[in-house]
Amino acid sequence: MKYAIFLILIIGLSSCTVTQPMANQRYEAQEYYAPDPPITKSLFDDKTSTISEENIQKILDGNYSLPNNLRVSLVKLESSQSRRNYYWNDEEYLKSQQQYLDLFTAKFKQSPRVQKVTKIPDLLISTHPTFTNIREAAVRTQSDIVVIYSIDSDLYSKYKLFSKSDIKAFATTQLIILDVRTGLIPFSTMVTKEYQSKRQKNELNNSEATNRIKNEAVLLTIQEIGDRIIQFLKKE
Repeated sequence: MKYAIFLILIIGLSSCTVTQPMANQRYEAQEYYAPDPPITKSLFDDKTSTISEENIQKILDGNYSLPNNLRVSLVKLESSQSRRNYYWNDEEYLKSQQQYLDLFTAKFKQSPRVQKVTKIPDLLISTHPTFTNIREAAVRTQSDIVVIYSIDSDLYSKYKLFSKSDIKAFATTQLIILDVRTGLIPFSTMVTKEYQSKRQKNELNNSEATNRIKNEAVLLTIQEIGDRIIQFLKKE
């Protein structure tokens, strides 16, 4: 008799248990796995930043395009390699620099948007130029964009001993376009090319040959970058 009463009590308690509706279970699951809110601004406290968080948002969210008619200025940043390899009064060095400048100028003038191309005088550029210094120099020359480029060239290591008849060089040119009005950089690129040749009969020594071959490699990089810029100005 006692056993029967105990069994009835267990059944009764079980029947009184409340089952939570499935809708509430799903709702609680959604709350538990809710994603974190999206991050829309920097969470880093960078006291050295020159752009405010508000302006960063405006720049990234804003619309931008270059003017239709462009006055272009060119600035070459000297690399440490170039300073080691040449002296300022080296004839071949000066000729090669003018050759690079002429090729850049010719490439830009192929675009109907470009009105004029000039080189910013070295007197306006500091020894260790900053973007602010270059931008202000471009303003003084009434330029819409300033093209900043840097060139490095050298021989491949196994061709430096001149034990072979062939000499093989490589060159890397980096270039950016700085919009003078906004300070933005709408275009940047880097191109590496190589060139291989032999010493020619009219070259007095291997140094003349290596300088010529490195120069040819540089011209190949400028040629390709110029083509890329023309395509960019067509689409932009």
